[in-house]
Amino acid sequence: MLDWIAAQWPWWVTGPGVGLCVVALYGLVNARLGVSGAWLATIAPAEGWRPDPWRRTFLLALVGGSAVAALLGPPVVVHGYGRLSELLGPAVLVPVLLLVGVALGYGARWAGGCTSGHGMSGCAAGSPDSLVMTATFFTVAVLVTLALHALTGGRL
Repeated sequence: MLDWIAAQWPWWVTGPGVGLCVVALYGLVNARLGVSGAWLATIAPAEGWRPDPWRRTFLLALVGGSAVAALLGPPVVVHGYGRLSELLGPAVLVPVLLLVGVALGYGARWAGGCTSGHGMSGCAAGSPDSLVMTATFFTVAVLVTLALHALTGGRL
């Protein structure tokens, strides 16, 4: 029945699909697409501000759609985090991932948006801030990858 979700869709289908979502969001509500904004909208009442209600719905749909796909689709075997899982046991890997998640969340808040928000929506809108932020994300990612490669002798 659900054979059409049995495999990962190719980039040339999903990429334009995400792009169309970005354009539709601009056209319908004049807003940028980003997951960190949806998360902030979820915790907004605790901070005393009222976000656009669609942002919470977006996050709920994102999580709900993933859950439905996991329940209805074929079993997915997760092999961990590649080489990182091979070098770090669960007792070390879990705290590392939690620390990285907190750092990413803090960085997204500090930068005024997440990598996907700046990269897809901001760059598509020609925002100079987003162009600089996206270039910075990629530059830092390449430098950290090269440094880890050098420090671990190519093991990571």
